[in-house]
Amino acid sequence: MSKPVCLVTAPVGTRSGYGAHSRDIVHSLIDLDLYDVKIMPVRWGSTPQNALDENNPEDKKLLDRFLPEPNLEKQPELHIHIVVPNEFQTWGKYNIGITAGAEFTAVRPEWLEGLNRMDLNIVPSEFTKEWIVKTKFDKTNEQTKEKIGELILEKPIEVLFEGYDESIYGSGSTDDDINTELNSIKEDFCFLFTGHWLQGGLGNDRKDVGALIKIFYESFGRKVNKPALILKTCGSTPSVIDRYEVLGKIDQIKKQFPGQNLPPVYLLHGDLTDNQMNALYHHRKVKAMVMFTHGEGFGRPLLEFSTTGKPILVSNWSGHLDFLKKDAVTLIKGRLTDVPKDAFPENIYQEGAQWFTCYFDVVKKELIKCFKQYKKYNKKASRQKVYAKNFTRQKMTEKLGMIIDKYVPEFPTEVALNLPKLKKIEGGQTGAIIPPSNEQKSTKIKLPKLKSVSDGK
Repeated sequence: MSKPVCLVTAPVGTRSGYGAHSRDIVHSLIDLDLYDVKIMPVRWGSTPQNALDENNPEDKKLLDRFLPEPNLEKQPELHIHIVVPNEFQTWGKYNIGITAGAEFTAVRPEWLEGLNRMDLNIVPSEFTKEWIVKTKFDKTNEQTKEKIGELILEKPIEVLFEGYDESIYGSGSTDDDINTELNSIKEDFCFLFTGHWLQGGLGNDRKDVGALIKIFYESFGRKVNKPALILKTCGSTPSVIDRYEVLGKIDQIKKQFPGQNLPPVYLLHGDLTDNQMNALYHHRKVKAMVMFTHGEGFGRPLLEFSTTGKPILVSNWSGHLDFLKKDAVTLIKGRLTDVPKDAFPENIYQEGAQWFTCYFDVVKKELIKCFKQYKKYNKKASRQKVYAKNFTRQKMTEKLGMIIDKYVPEFPTEVALNLPKLKKIEGGQTGAIIPPSNEQKSTKIKLPKLKSVSDGK
């Protein structure tokens, strides 16, 4: 008896947010044991495809399901496509699209069209669902230009959070490379930012990394006692060229403060394993996470860091509000502002959309208070560690099972027909049927080393 085939088309092997999300989804599908899971791996921009290690048993579960060729002998019963919605394809008898979706207040019409191609759509946060559902475009007659209807989301949409792996996150750990790098930092109080430094000028990159550095300099540049800021970041790739580009951006910001004794900014450039990330989060010198992002579909690093019970200072808007307890973290006030055109590629940018911009004076105030009154902030943060237990991968798997049970139809079970074998009978006669026996024949990716810490000089 064979199970229905579930084809997952996704950037499973890439070091990206979508890659990590894809791996979680596949692991959950395997744990549910409802389907014969097959994987068609795809690229995710220029991000490295080295996230899976064949020597890791958990990774091997995924690698063993990779299709050697991009085809199947028959149409899969279920197809799950994990990409941006305009790329959704309906290759299965039933099709589910999974996307991080929106980081601002509207999505492109091509995205709505892609979502409407699927039988069901899944997003990681109520925020993303809200803005997809609210997005509307006029349909017009091409000749008369008269309105003939509206383009809206017509297919079901469900929220499924990205659960963290309890076997990795949620308990302290160490790593020799991480310890070596961070122990070399002379400051004992370090704020941590982690995330990609995306396209756009100062203040226009989605994570707002450039503005974070500038505000950090302004907050502590004239102070006697100074904390440090650790940037675990890169641009589009973990390459040497990219590293120099990031250092160049930091240096340009530094030039705005001539003659000042600025607080140090250290750069951790490139990719780290999950275990290394957990060691970074738990290192004694890392006291708090800061992320003044313009918008997040979910905000995975924030969830992972929240399992440490350390303070988090973050924008009071978008996907991370689903899993951050309001009275356990510091939510920075701000306002909605227009999304700049240079912040996104043309196929993602939507004219008229808005995102969140923190009030810089509030950011400065909270950075200084967290540094001076750390015990107070740390005590509040301990409640988030408990709350984060509601967002484990096990709980994510359980919810995925409920969504599948609610929406996905039962497919006819294909049963192999085992005909009885003919056996020669004494006397030379043939044709007597002998029941068959019950016994049936069953037809190192090496991770890159941690780059050395730089103070940005």
